[in-house]
Amino acid sequence: MDAGLLEVRNVTYRAFVELGRAPSAEEVAGAADRTGAEVEAVWRELHRAHALVLNPGTNEIRMANPFSGVATAYRVQAAGRWWYGNCAWDALGICAALRSDGRIETSCPDCGEAIAFAVRAQRPDDERLLFHCLLPAAHWWDDIVFT
Repeated sequence: MDAGLLEVRNVTYRAFVELGRAPSAEEVAGAADRTGAEVEAVWRELHRAHALVLNPGTNEIRMANPFSGVATAYRVQAAGRWWYGNCAWDALGICAALRSDGRIETSCPDCGEAIAFAVRAQRPDDERLLFHCLLPAAHWWDDIVFT
């Protein structure tokens, strides 16, 4: 990844954490000393490289893994605010990315039972929990939103 792409990616992630939501291209442009159109072009390139995910047909961020730009079933309380993860793995990743303890709330995709647990010192407090992927990793990017 070239230095320009990496710079915009890093500014985008910093803005996501500071704002607590997906930033707009204009918000990133100001911090990266670029135009909104330049940021959108970089985001499209980062999307093609699987470094973030844009909403279909737009230049709005859907995923900046582990963070979700839309509400999901994986809510995370960490670093003083609530976040959404794209999946169970990303929910854990939010605590890791923020270097913060946290609380994760979701439900069992099979039976619907509520699941909530704390993450302390980089570990879930309930070690009975399992993370299961329905698709092999080689196929995640076939449809990353579904995965």
